[in-house]
Amino acid sequence: MSNASYFQFCPVAMAAEVLCTRWTMLVVRELVAGSTRFNDIRRGVPRMSRSLLAQRLRELEDAGIVKRQPVPRSQAVEYLLTPAGRDLLSIVQAFGIWGQKWVESEPSLERLDVSLLMWDMRRNLDPSPLPAGRTVLNFRFPELSAGKRSWWLIVEETGEVDLCLTDPGFDVDLYVETDLRTMTAIWMGLTTVAQAADKLALAGPKAVAGAMQSWLGLSPFAKERKLAY
Repeated sequence: MSNASYFQFCPVAMAAEVLCTRWTMLVVRELVAGSTRFNDIRRGVPRMSRSLLAQRLRELEDAGIVKRQPVPRSQAVEYLLTPAGRDLLSIVQAFGIWGQKWVESEPSLERLDVSLLMWDMRRNLDPSPLPAGRTVLNFRFPELSAGKRSWWLIVEETGEVDLCLTDPGFDVDLYVETDLRTMTAIWMGLTTVAQAADKLALAGPKAVAGAMQSWLGLSPFAKERKLAY
C-alpha cells in the first residue's frame, strides 16, 4: 500500500504493510461497522481529510479488501468489504478489546469529539427498550459552541435511527443535558448512567429516561473490564 516495506516474508510483516499505514485501521473499523458510503465513512473519521480517505479506500481496493459498487439509479458508489475484508472483523474486535483492557482511559477522555461520539451512539443505539412509535432524544452539551451544543437522535418505529444537528421539528421525548466528558465516559463503559446521575439532567417520561442505560448506544467494547498494568 506504500513504498515502505519491511522486506520480511513473515505474514505479520506483510499484513502490517497493508493495514498499518496511518488511518487505515480506522477506515477498516468503519467498514466493518457497516458504513458503505464515503460520507458515512468520513463521519467516523472526522479529522481525516477527504483526499486522504479517498486514497486509503483506493489502497484497500488495490489490496483486495474493498470493492467499489455503483448504487443503482445514482451516481454514488458504495464501498463493500470483500471476503478478505470481512475476515478483518476479528482483528478489529481484538484491537478494540485490547485497547479497552490495557490502554489507560484518561488520555482517551482528553480526546473528546462530539461529532464522533454522537455518530457512534446513533450507530449502536438499541431501539427495543423504547416505546412504540417515533422517539426523539435531544442531547445537550452546554459547554460546547452553539453549532455543536445540541444533537437529536430520532428513532423511528422501524428501528431506523437518524442523527440531526439541527432541530428536526418533532416533539422531543427526552432531553439529556450533560458535559461531553461524562457522556463519552458512559459510552466507553467507564461509568454508567446511574453512577453519573449527578452529572446528568434528564427531562422526559420515566419509561424512556429510566431505560437510558439499556437503549443508549454504547461502545462495542464497553463491557470489557479495565485491567491494571
